[in-house]
Amino acid sequence: MKALVIYISRYYGNTKKIAQAMAQALDAPVLTPLQVEIESLSNYDLIGFGSGIYYSKHDRGLFHLIQHIPQAQNKKAFLFSTNRLGTTTNHELLQEALKEKGFTVIGEFSCKGFEHWGVMKIVGDIGINEGKPDEEDLKDAAEFAAKLRKKQYAHSPNIPPELPYPSLKKQTRGLFWRKVV
Repeated sequence: MKALVIYISRYYGNTKKIAQAMAQALDAPVLTPLQVEIESLSNYDLIGFGSGIYYSKHDRGLFHLIQHIPQAQNKKAFLFSTNRLGTTTNHELLQEALKEKGFTVIGEFSCKGFEHWGVMKIVGDIGINEGKPDEEDLKDAAEFAAKLRKKQYAHSPNIPPELPYPSLKKQTRGLFWRKVV
């Protein structure tokens, strides 16, 4: 299985950290939309798309990239985000955009990310979810990606789903964890 992780991380590198943890588990390159060569996407079996959540949706740069992707067949995708609540409730628009291009979304991941806004910007570098994503979130992201890898290999008996690192204990934290469909 050949995988690719595409991300946008605007302010504090929250989403970049998650993207890198997933890419390591998938043994995949990590690119921003500006680095992606559209014609090379056909070489990948699984593509991850992620960003912070801004005004209840993923970064518009991901939508711009998806608009330029040709219609796909038998392509799998997963979504990820960092946001204030750590939920996947704002993934619907990106999921719809990918489905319109022929992708099957096989999983979603989200975790809390540090952010500050309004008066918090004026006061200084204080905000909500300070220190997020943390080491546990990065482990969760890697474990999520490992499950996707195993799921992709389920129908390929010749290719083992071994990971390039020791397996991780599941760290389930919070009601709004992650789902692999």
